[in-house]
Amino acid sequence: YMLLPRAEGIGHAQARQGRRPAVTSPAPQPSTAPASPSATGSPEPSSSAAPSAGAANIYQWLPFTPAELTSAARLAVTFGTDYGTFSYDRNASAYLAPMHSMISSSLAQQLAAAYSAPGVASQRTSKKQVSTGTAAISLLRDFGPSSITLVVAVTQHMTDTGGRSQLTVDYAVTLSGGAGSWQVTSIELASAGNS
Repeated sequence: YMLLPRAEGIGHAQARQGRRPAVTSPAPQPSTAPASPSATGSPEPSSSAAPSAGAANIYQWLPFTPAELTSAARLAVTFGTDYGTFSYDRNASAYLAPMHSMISSSLAQQLAAAYSAPGVASQRTSKKQVSTGTAAISLLRDFGPSSITLVVAVTQHMTDTGGRSQLTVDYAVTLSGGAGSWQVTSIELASAGNS
């Protein structure tokens, strides 16, 4: 096998090997032949190199790195899981305790007020509701220089006096900060629009 110059393209190399060119991906295919250390002396392209023509690299349009996006996504999922987890025998302070380090103080006040609202709290207590939450990111809705809004599907696996049930609701969860300092600053129904 020979390493072909870039100008010759993948289609020619595949034709020589008796394969049809791939139609679904314009990205270069990895070589199946081991490269000899003295072949060219030039480094192999890395995964962070600019994509070939026609291939999209979303990170070139985002104001944060893949690691920062991963960190934000993990926090959003953890928050969504805790948001959907509650029990009739816990007060607002106990409900918010797992989220305390993840959320802004203003959001903590809003969530405490919503959790303690008389109608909601009395229904939770009278029906002896216990929910275990799970969460998954549905999409990236919006971003700015230091914020990102993700649509998170929060599922409540509920047990109460009426039996078991499951409810999934999409929320727009906005995080602010960056790198290792993301913080959830807003949550609203995804159907309400952008945060």
